[in-house]
Amino acid sequence: MSVQKIETYQDMPFAVGYGTNGWADHPLPVAIPLLAEQGYTAIALTLGHPHIDPFAEDLTSQLAEIRTLLERYQMRVVVETGTRFLLDPKRKHRPTLVDQEAEARMNFLRRAIDIARALDAECVSFFSGVIPEGTKSSEGWDLLVKRLADLVRYAAEREVRLSLEPEPGMLVETVADALRLRSELGDPDALGITVDIGHCVVVEPGGVQGALQQAGALLANVQLDDMLAHAHEHLPFGQGIVDLPQALSTLAEMNYQGVAAVELPRHSWDAPALAESSLRAISQAWSEAKTQSAHGRWLSDALAAIANDPRCLPQIFALAGRTVARTPINAQADPTGVIFGMRVDHARADLIAELFTVQDPEALAQHLRDLYYRGDSAERRGVLRGLNKLVDSGRQLEDRMINTGLEITGDALRTNETSLVAAAVGAFGAAHLDQHAWRHAVLKLVFMGVSLRAVQDLHVRADEELARMAKDFAAERRAANRSIPEDVALLTELPIYSERSDEG
Repeated sequence: MSVQKIETYQDMPFAVGYGTNGWADHPLPVAIPLLAEQGYTAIALTLGHPHIDPFAEDLTSQLAEIRTLLERYQMRVVVETGTRFLLDPKRKHRPTLVDQEAEARMNFLRRAIDIARALDAECVSFFSGVIPEGTKSSEGWDLLVKRLADLVRYAAEREVRLSLEPEPGMLVETVADALRLRSELGDPDALGITVDIGHCVVVEPGGVQGALQQAGALLANVQLDDMLAHAHEHLPFGQGIVDLPQALSTLAEMNYQGVAAVELPRHSWDAPALAESSLRAISQAWSEAKTQSAHGRWLSDALAAIANDPRCLPQIFALAGRTVARTPINAQADPTGVIFGMRVDHARADLIAELFTVQDPEALAQHLRDLYYRGDSAERRGVLRGLNKLVDSGRQLEDRMINTGLEITGDALRTNETSLVAAAVGAFGAAHLDQHAWRHAVLKLVFMGVSLRAVQDLHVRADEELARMAKDFAAERRAANRSIPEDVALLTELPIYSERSDEG
């Protein structure tokens, strides 16, 4: 495979790395030069098979070789400890810090701290663990606090920073959990927080942006991957719902200067190609992220102008596309912008969400109705996504707003414009459409060939009647010798989504 170095992301304030757990079929002396050649400037080094046995007799010489490689290729490094069967060949990740007997884990983490010091690594990232059966959460929490206090002292003495990673299904599952734990430990300087942006769409109430901002100055390590909201499974960029440009933009706004490494632990079989495509996705997302600053300036100027003269709202709404990019919000996963919308759609949606906090609900409902019916397709998309934004942000809508929203959504669903129908099955539709209308909206998307990724809460609202309708639709297409959209299978095979868990 030809390797082409990608330079366009080099103005990021943080280092872009790749996790070695995604290069399990390459020795480190091969993987590190390849990653450097492609344009990566850091690695996230997972201890354990096949790269570094932290308990090997020749560990010192191994570390000296790795440090030489890192210095030669000017690669930064963080140490990861998520190896699966290092401590117990039969039980993945066991023992953890919340097991009754955890000395093996403690010894491993102490060794990881020593390795980090030898490599001049920026942190040692680790997780809490899943509460074992028969153990109360309070008991696990007490064990975790006691053990982590010892590890923090050990790390501080060696001038190594620890970084706790919240994981779906574990005792420390969210950034809020990590902050609570850190507070109980006395907010030690030696303990930071790792955020995996994929995990954020699964468990974080504030999503990726909220989790990163909540971690704030304590953010010591970042893992980059895509993920779907219903399953803890690390995916290549473009296969999930993570807004990568938003994540990179948030990191830049926070002036994060650490390592942000691609985390694809189940994809070693295609490591060189995935590393290259991942870096291209990051480069493209970074380009898109830099355009989001125009979004922010437009929103601020629009709110100021409307506060001065509310009559200018229609004109400002209509002219948004002159300032905010008319490009897909998630070009990697949705190159046409039909499923997740365009950047200008979301700018208009943000304006509606902001106006909700300052305008009378009755007046705003009338404004939305006027903006929708007097606007072109792009403006109508902005209104629909504004309704979705209100629901997603937890705003309590009064009857007038709900009724207006249902009227507008119903009109959109009667059109044959794919982008309007896709916007109409978002959060507002999921929350307020009756089941009959919602089923027909979902089936209309299938008929139009629009991915069901556009549908909010599909796995929550889908029912046997929708499955029956989908089967009838498929039968009609089959009888007419017409192709059947792949998404029909999502509706005919309940439960729609698996609940697979992947602990790293």
